Amino acid sequence: MVRGGTGATGAVSTVDGGLKFLSFVLCAVLLSGTSILALPTPLEGTVVVSNSSSIASGSTTTSAIPASETVAPASDDPNYVMWNTTTTSDSSVQAVRIGSTSSETVNLQPMRGTLGTTILGQQNMALQAQNPDTLAPPTTDSGVIPGGNIKWPMTLSPMRLQTGGWARQQNINQMPIATSMAGVDMRLEAGAIRELHWHKTAEWAYVLSGSMQVTSVDQDGRNFLGNVGPGDLWYFPPGIPHSLQATNEDPNGAEFLLVFDNGDFSDDSTFQLTDWLAHTPKEVIAKNFGTSLSAWDELPGKELYIFPGNSPSPDAQAVEDPYGQVPNPFTFKMSNMTATPLAGGSVKIVDSRTFPAATAIAVAEVTVEPGGMRELHWHPTQDEWTYYLSGTARVTEFASSSTAQTFDFQAGDVGFVPATYGHYVENIANETLHFLEIFNTDIFQDVSLSQWLALIPPQLVQAHLQISNETIASFNKTKQVVVGPN
Repeated sequence: MVRGGTGATGAVSTVDGGLKFLSFVLCAVLLSGTSILALPTPLEGTVVVSNSSSIASGSTTTSAIPASETVAPASDDPNYVMWNTTTTSDSSVQAVRIGSTSSETVNLQPMRGTLGTTILGQQNMALQAQNPDTLAPPTTDSGVIPGGNIKWPMTLSPMRLQTGGWARQQNINQMPIATSMAGVDMRLEAGAIRELHWHKTAEWAYVLSGSMQVTSVDQDGRNFLGNVGPGDLWYFPPGIPHSLQATNEDPNGAEFLLVFDNGDFSDDSTFQLTDWLAHTPKEVIAKNFGTSLSAWDELPGKELYIFPGNSPSPDAQAVEDPYGQVPNPFTFKMSNMTATPLAGGSVKIVDSRTFPAATAIAVAEVTVEPGGMRELHWHPTQDEWTYYLSGTARVTEFASSSTAQTFDFQAGDVGFVPATYGHYVENIANETLHFLEIFNTDIFQDVSLSQWLALIPPQLVQAHLQISNETIASFNKTKQVVVGPN
């Protein structure tokens, strides 16, 4: 028993001595500032414990992560458009590499730098020539714009041919993403009439060529008659009946662009005067107008839509009306407006502030000189329906979530930019770019990227973009709208 007790006491003493020795070693290590193990260097931004001061004060320190070390700088690889198209003297379309002579052969293939390779299968060279940024997109593109294609050439829309004119349209059947607006391109020979009709939607128009006379009567029985020429507008509210007729001021008649504030609109579903009466018993018609039945013997048996007529007098006046005329004219002479000159082009803006009748559709008519650009911007609340009148444009749309896609547009193309999508419109040809930005709203609105960054504390901008104070100070505090070549 004594022997066993003595052994246990000795073991305890040994353990106590070992613990005291270990404590001594640990204290010596901590006081000497050395490490027991060669640990990996802590990562930037992790908590780093000082091996002496932390014991004394119990404090810790953290280091902020410089943005340049968190995300690699954006690539400086060039992302210019690979080629452009030009119209030759014989009206044929030729592809020209940017910055080269027209005699150089252009390789219209999906290749950019070391990326991509040639197409071995069948090719449509005309479409490839017109869409360089679809075939060889810039490396900054990523993903696909949600909702589908944002470009539609009116040339691909089916034509509705009539005696006296034609019409073609774009709606969600052609461009499903464009749910808020639709468009119709219509041509009337001199004197031809787009028959009396009305719509569920508002109708806004821009005259492309020739002169038009339009008429209307509102819900209070007040009438209107007006004449418009190239670059002028008209607007009819939903449900208000109206007529459109080309005058002979231009022997070729007129052509005009119609825009409607619903992407599901179809001109084939318009309420036509002749269509309605052709489907109404003649006895009812005679009773309604207080006439004999025989007065309607020649009533058309179906809708006329577009038909020939005698050219109206440009001096015609509205029929005398006991209720007077509409308080706000349904036409607007935008051609008489002086465009606002800009560094790289010009702009005219027409909305309900200048054209009071137009309560649902606004427009910006923009020109961009060669090398210029409609600045980086977005529209905060409304989609943009774009129509290209002349020139060649390059447009990149940013849809958030690292999604961006670039498209090329020519005269007669329709574009669409959903609300809040960041974008620019660059002139990549050697002629003036001319286009319409059209919105389903009463007031035109846009947000300029440059102005935004110029009007917030510069340290915020520097922290995000890693650029100098001098660069930030050069940003313009007023909207540029269109910028010139850099």
